[in-house]
Amino acid sequence: MKRSLIYAIVLTLNSTVIIAPSYANAGTDDGRVPHIDGNSQFPPTRWGIFRHTFRLHVPQNSKAVTQILVKVPDNVTISNNIQDIDVVDEKGQKINTNVSVNGKTILLAFAEPVAPNTKLEIDLKRIKRRNLGNGSVYSFSATEVGIDAEIPIGVAWFRTY
Repeated sequence: MKRSLIYAIVLTLNSTVIIAPSYANAGTDDGRVPHIDGNSQFPPTRWGIFRHTFRLHVPQNSKAVTQILVKVPDNVTISNNIQDIDVVDEKGQKINTNVSVNGKTILLAFAEPVAPNTKLEIDLKRIKRRNLGNGSVYSFSATEVGIDAEIPIGVAWFRTY
């Protein structure tokens, strides 16, 4: 009995030592590729017209971003009105963006490249979901200064409950 108690205590202490440091690590901003930080839907319901919001982060060690390409899922209908697409920075100031919609693809071309260490919010208004399915998955890619190729930067998933 005493031996099993000692083993349990040793195992617990070892687990605590191994697991605890992972909670103490601070997130760093040393990435090299822009990425999607998060997404949200308003209102959070199944039916109707929605606004989908995506948070994009251009890390400190990244190059400046010139374009963002958004591929819209098949089960979502977007507005063809470019006034329904807004891009703002972390301070809420509108970013000068040339928006073009071609079927299920949205191209956001920035008048001035988005500098590193910037967070953007992309709002797609008047979104309609055609069927429920399992949800909607948007995919994103970016073009950086000095690079002609599109770089995949992430996906955003809106799950249907």
